[in-house]
Amino acid sequence: MEDFIKKNLIKVNSFHPFYEKALNEMLLAGGKRFRPKLLLAVVRAYNPFLVENAKYAAFALELIHTYSLIHDDLPAMDNAALRRGHPTLHVTYDEVTAILAGDALNTYAFEILSKAPMHNDIKIELIKILSENAGPNGMVLGQAIDCYFENKKLNFDELKFLHLNKTGKLIAASLKMGAIIINKPDLAERLYDFGLKLGLLFQIQDDLLDLLDESETGKSSGVDKNKNTFVTLLGKDEAISEADKLAGEIENELNNFDENLKNELGKLLEKYLFRHKKMAN
Repeated sequence: MEDFIKKNLIKVNSFHPFYEKALNEMLLAGGKRFRPKLLLAVVRAYNPFLVENAKYAAFALELIHTYSLIHDDLPAMDNAALRRGHPTLHVTYDEVTAILAGDALNTYAFEILSKAPMHNDIKIELIKILSENAGPNGMVLGQAIDCYFENKKLNFDELKFLHLNKTGKLIAASLKMGAIIINKPDLAERLYDFGLKLGLLFQIQDDLLDLLDESETGKSSGVDKNKNTFVTLLGKDEAISEADKLAGEIENELNNFDENLKNELGKLLEKYLFRHKKMAN
């Protein structure tokens, strides 16, 4: 996946001194590439020959995720100075550059997806899934609620709604898109529901990570103290307990998938599923 990303970085013909560098900087800074890996794991489980073609869709997911992080770190939102062990774009350059870089990655995702060597019907369905889950009734909705209700306490159901949108839907979309690529629409819906639970687990774990030192996480710590998080609402111990419950449910569902899918997703989720236990002490 890293080679594919490097080969498909954004190229610009311009006299701007750093525009192209800024567009690609956070992509090159790395990251877990978790959403692309989910999509590719589903494809690999059923048709390994489609993995190379599927990398276009996987990269589109990474572009959307990276744009969301760039915008999430802006002064108007979390005002974070560090991401992926790298200074955030508004720190390295300026706020305008960071906003425009996020905008560019967002739109470039759909350019990349349109070039995927797949049947047009499949590409249209992938574009639909990605835009629905990343857009006004998905990730952006979650961000809007997150920012508007800063310093205003939400209840548990509202908090779950926030994070199902902000985090869960893009993770769920990654799995669903993988199923669409290998032409398994029934599995797509099952994987989408599985992905929503996985997204909630990841958000609880991410909230717990905010308690750790920046040297351990590679991103700014303490930026969530005025936000609605599972830690601020439930406290550390209860948040870990909630993560443990979700991880158990996810593990049970994983074991009910067919052997190929269980093995591919299992290899990916092994280091993530119960990582919250390391934060218990």
